[in-house]
Amino acid sequence: MTLFDPPTGEGRELLPHGGSAVLFLDAITPDHERTAFSTLRSDLPWHQNQLHMFGRKIPEPRLVTWMGDPGAEYSYSGINLDPVPWIPTVAKLRRICAELAGVDFNSVLANLYRDGNDSVDWHADDEPELGPEPVIASLSLGATRRFDLRHRTTGETIRIDLPPGSVVVMSGRCQSEWVHRVAKTKRPVGPRVNLTFRVIRDAARNSG
Repeated sequence: MTLFDPPTGEGRELLPHGGSAVLFLDAITPDHERTAFSTLRSDLPWHQNQLHMFGRKIPEPRLVTWMGDPGAEYSYSGINLDPVPWIPTVAKLRRICAELAGVDFNSVLANLYRDGNDSVDWHADDEPELGPEPVIASLSLGATRRFDLRHRTTGETIRIDLPPGSVVVMSGRCQSEWVHRVAKTKRPVGPRVNLTFRVIRDAARNSG
């Protein structure tokens, strides 16, 4: 399989109820994964945002880049993001994730976890511009990190390691019924790039 080929293989449903989170292993080949990781780590305009929490600003514990179609503005935790243009490597990966999810994504939040001290706390991707039941495809490159999902009502928790080249497609009521995180870890771990492809509704309508 090349980077341009449609993904093959069945996905594994991670959630027992309340939405869907399907894990696809080996969505891209190991060679392409390594090349994409190296390219994105060095070429994306990474920056560290300041989160607005509890009346003060704190550094976001990872680096990010927001990329997408014109008009695909996005906001979370008091941060307003304007998209930078697509670069070829991310555009190719978008096609792979679109095949898996059955969605034409118009934006992506790229995250660089530099080591085990970088993380993202419990949250849901439920901002208004994503719509009531968003479809989000999360691609992992680089180091393996643990991904946790916790049900908002029952507290039931799903824990899974996400290896390089894997994709999780979240859809349905996943964002309204579950929260998710990548926790800090004290064990030695290398850098990881995570691409979370999304659809910004206003941008999608305006492009049509």
